[in-house]
Amino acid sequence: MASFDGETVRIGQLDLRFLVDEKQGSGDLVMFEFTVPPGARVPAAHYHEKVDEVIFGLEGTLTVTRDGETHEISKGDTIVIPRGSVHHHQNLHEGGARALVVLNPGTIGRRYFEEIAAAVNAPGAPDPARIGEIMKRYGLVPA
Repeated sequence: MASFDGETVRIGQLDLRFLVDEKQGSGDLVMFEFTVPPGARVPAAHYHEKVDEVIFGLEGTLTVTRDGETHEISKGDTIVIPRGSVHHHQNLHEGGARALVVLNPGTIGRRYFEEIAAAVNAPGAPDPARIGEIMKRYGLVPA
């Protein structure tokens, strides 16, 4: 059984600990643990052209807005975000939130999040045009 070290990508205050990335297996699946501190909102509302997303709550409560409807995802809760559904995530609660995120196919993988992290974590304000270009290359469309 292969194991993965779970390397973390940090985007601002957010942590994504990869359990399966696009380089493993056939590349059809990406899975990561997503940690969102209180008051954080990420990312801007968007949709995926060719990727379905599943979120499973592990700890705390993550607020997910999908197609204009708000869902509170707590420990044991699941939400499916089909490709084409406009969504964003935020933590509106006092404690941290942690969720397991699965993306299928794995075309939005660690490489995407590393590029976004480099753009967001750079000195100065993030360049929205640069972030938009990265999103577009990976099939994410701002809403």
